Order: sequence, then C-alpha cells, then structure tokens
Amino acid sequence: MATKIRFKRIGRRNRPFYRLVVIDSRKRRDGAPIEQLGWYDPIKADKESNFNFNEDRIIDWLKEGAQVSDPVNKLMKRSGLAYKWHLIKQGLSESEIEKALKKWKEERDEVVKNRKKARLDRKIKKKEEKDSKKLVEEAPAEEPAKEESSS
Repeated sequence: MATKIRFKRIGRRNRPFYRLVVIDSRKRRDGAPIEQLGWYDPIKADKESNFNFNEDRIIDWLKEGAQVSDPVNKLMKRSGLAYKWHLIKQGLSESEIEKALKKWKEERDEVVKNRKKARLDRKIKKKEEKDSKKLVEEAPAEEPAKEESSS
C-alpha cells in the first residue's frame, strides 16, 4: 500500500487547523486516516510551538516506506526531524545522532537569533530613515537673500 504522511484539514472557515496523519495516498485529503501523528496550527504566531509531532511514530512510518508531503517536510526540517531521518538513513548510531542533533539545534538557535536581530535592525533603520525624511520636509525652506543691484 502506498502511504503518505500529510495534513488533514479541520477547523472552521478562515481558521485552518491541520492534523498530521498517515493515509493511503489514493484517498482524498480529508479521508479516513490510518493513524494520527500530530497537529499543526498555522494561525498561531509563535512558529516554534505551533505544531506537535509524534517523532518516533513518524520515523517508524518512514522506515516502512511512507512518503512525506512537501508542507509536512517543511515542518520536519524546522523541527530537526528531517535531519534526524537523514542521519538514520546514513546508519549512524544513536549517540552520534544525538550529538549531531544537539549541534544542529545550537546552530539553529544561533541562526534564529541572528534573523531576529537583523529584522530588528532593519526595522530601526527604516524608522530612522522615515524620521529623517519627515524632518527634512518639515524644515522651513530658507530663501536666498536678494541682492540689490546698484544701477
């Protein structure tokens, strides 16, 4: 059976909420799943806590040959699960995987911190530019002194 790990939409109109499910790839999006593996809330502002996955079960299904949809793969990358699966496929031991994931997590935290800092710097720079333009526009235009000609 061709299985997929993908999202099943629930929630009301304009308020999407998704369940992460394993389902036969030939079934419709909201069909009966084989197993529910987690959830994803795209409305939640905090990008680090807007999803929850059962990582052990996802790895088990991947070992059995389940394919992952693109949106699910994107979230797996964000959580580090895609990297863990990559390391498992390479045949590394559990201790090596844990070390690599710890290093990845530290690097990821540093990247996120730098992104936030850069975003804040851009925001401050934009505000300063806006304020300086405003001051230039508000400054009274000085008229050049008229020289009297001696004719």
